[in-house]
Amino acid sequence: MKQYQLNGNVLTLNVKKAPAFLRSVMFLFAFLFFIMPLAGMVLYMAIGNGFHIGFLFGMFFFGLMGFYLLRIALWNTYGNEVISITKNHINYIADYGWFKDGKKQNEITAPIVYSIRQIGYEDDNTGGLVIGLEEPYIICATKMPIDELQELIAKLNNIDNNK
Repeated sequence: MKQYQLNGNVLTLNVKKAPAFLRSVMFLFAFLFFIMPLAGMVLYMAIGNGFHIGFLFGMFFFGLMGFYLLRIALWNTYGNEVISITKNHINYIADYGWFKDGKKQNEITAPIVYSIRQIGYEDDNTGGLVIGLEEPYIICATKMPIDELQELIAKLNNIDNNK
């Protein structure tokens, strides 16, 4: 199954899902990072002790860690990148399933150049799509096989030549 869909001028790159066990562990720990500091504070205050300023620091720190882990879990579960190419702009959105992030809009000033950047070891034969030759370029985070990326680039170049 291909990791991309090309519908007209909209390209969707799908992230391969991580194993179910790993995703469930990430969601569990993300949930625990949010709940445990709050539960600790409630229990501490329930036994008769007062509020302590350290609770705010703990909730802030563990809240950030929980949010980061939740983002990673969502990316490995529902993640995809949506790139729409119009006559004058390239729009990029990283979709995490529950929210969207990394929105970019680049103006097209020269012909669009597509390339591949190597990800991981050379023996893995995986890479990521790069759109543009100079700043501001778009580097896609979706890890795909090199031969699939070459096929995608050929299709994208064919679409650009037909405009």
